[in-house]
Amino acid sequence: MRVLVTGVCGFVGSTIATELAGRGGADSVFGVDNLSRPGSEVNRAALPRAGVRVFHGDLRCASDVDDLPPADVVVAAAAVATVLAGTAGHGSPRQLFESNLLGTLNVLEYCRRHRATLVLLSSSRVYAIEELAGLPVEAGASRFRLREGATAPGLSVHGLTEAFPTRPPLSPYGASKLASEILALEYGETFGVPVRVNRCGLLAGAGQFGRPDQGIVAFWIHAWAQGHPLTYTGLGGLGLQVRDVLHPRDLVPLVEKQASSADGPRVVNVSGGTERSISLRELSLWCSERFGPREVAADPADRRFDVPWLVLDSSLARTAWGFTPAVPLPAILEEIARHAEADPSWLERSGVS
Repeated sequence: MRVLVTGVCGFVGSTIATELAGRGGADSVFGVDNLSRPGSEVNRAALPRAGVRVFHGDLRCASDVDDLPPADVVVAAAAVATVLAGTAGHGSPRQLFESNLLGTLNVLEYCRRHRATLVLLSSSRVYAIEELAGLPVEAGASRFRLREGATAPGLSVHGLTEAFPTRPPLSPYGASKLASEILALEYGETFGVPVRVNRCGLLAGAGQFGRPDQGIVAFWIHAWAQGHPLTYTGLGGLGLQVRDVLHPRDLVPLVEKQASSADGPRVVNVSGGTERSISLRELSLWCSERFGPREVAADPADRRFDVPWLVLDSSLARTAWGFTPAVPLPAILEEIARHAEADPSWLERSGVS
């Protein structure tokens, strides 16, 4: 099995490629990256030592994709991946859709040409922003919680299911990811391209290029360790907003199963779930115990696309593919903390001034 990983020099892509190469389940693993993300050159240097060949190319350019060697499986990990993408100060909408949607189209054409399976890494942000913001939650001492007995379409006791609404508005980023899903599924039906869509929760681990709008767990821990200013932004400025956390290593067994089977659902949620959920305030408490106490500023003004609680229910992936996260949340946080101590300049490498 030959595996192509797009966005291979990013945190998620490099982790998946390295794990696949080390597990011996693939005959060859190679990847492509445009190296636009600050810090990606670090992974570009490390990947060949792990047995992963790296090609410099831009998925927006069809000829760059056409020049890649044939693969049996494509893991699509490349994306402009922040919910603020395409809004003021976070790049243009055209750049967002060219990267996320046009890039997906060019990858789908590659899959059609080589009869390759596409494993598309999507996002929890394909779910409707108004329904997310309107979930029946209440503020606790350290986090927002679903009210006891809360009900809503697509909501289970374990989180949001795949049946949760995806109707607009989503955010430009969410729209780009949902449009990519639809395009991929249409290619699957029309051209017989095997397509798997994994809607991922918050991904985190050592080596992530963290910023306040992307890779928040890594950013928060690195910033705490290095004394960078931190602020609870939006939703009252209390830091009670909750997300689930998953290490991308836990995606690899799932990807291997999806790549080798023609059965199973085409769209699944993949996340850390309620057991690996955490609020910013709880993350601060963990950092305070790990590194020592610090003051965190508060900006209570609401921000567009902020939601109080976003936890995915991965029951369908567990039933269909045996997906079960193996890396516990404390291990993810400690891994990032040790990385922060070993490389105090990581935020600067990640493009954080």
